[in-house]
Amino acid sequence: MPADRHLKLVILDRDGTINHDSDDFVKSAEEWQPLPGALEAIARLNHAGWHVVIASNQSGLGRGLFDVAALNAMHDKLHKQLAAVGGRIDAIFYCPHAPEDGCHCRKPQSGLFEQIGARFGVSLKGLPAVGDSLRDLQAGSAVGCEPHLVLTGKSAGLPAEQASHGLPEGTRVHADLAAFADYLLGRSPVKPVLAAA
Repeated sequence: MPADRHLKLVILDRDGTINHDSDDFVKSAEEWQPLPGALEAIARLNHAGWHVVIASNQSGLGRGLFDVAALNAMHDKLHKQLAAVGGRIDAIFYCPHAPEDGCHCRKPQSGLFEQIGARFGVSLKGLPAVGDSLRDLQAGSAVGCEPHLVLTGKSAGLPAEQASHGLPEGTRVHADLAAFADYLLGRSPVKPVLAAA
């Protein structure tokens, strides 16, 4: 893909950000259930010209809890339900490894984000990255993304002050993906600074 320095790209975590998370892992399409308003939020971003990409740890693969066919079925459900509300995901990047595998792609490592930058030919500096846990934001911040925490999934029920403790500098906290979309769509575009004559 040719480099596109003007591509409006946002990187989302999956479990706990777009869909309900589970301590027992989301292992099937039946268990995959979107969070209220999340798919509509993605569609709103799309309609405003944003391309949406997912970066997700899927260690259930490495742990043998489900296989790639089950993961593909979850993502097929995501794509179909998203299309029904007028949205789309441009790409899904996932780490299949268990924590003990010592890979570079499992968040909080930045490998998935580096893959996204390479695939789309963009610098990740300043791109919004959204997740429900510290490791999501650490992975994005390591490559210069702008960190956004949603108070869903692993952060559900936490007061914003408590949830934001220990997060990367500059992290913005939002109630959920819909609130993040409100923020991003309501933000004024950055105007270029003209050099003094």
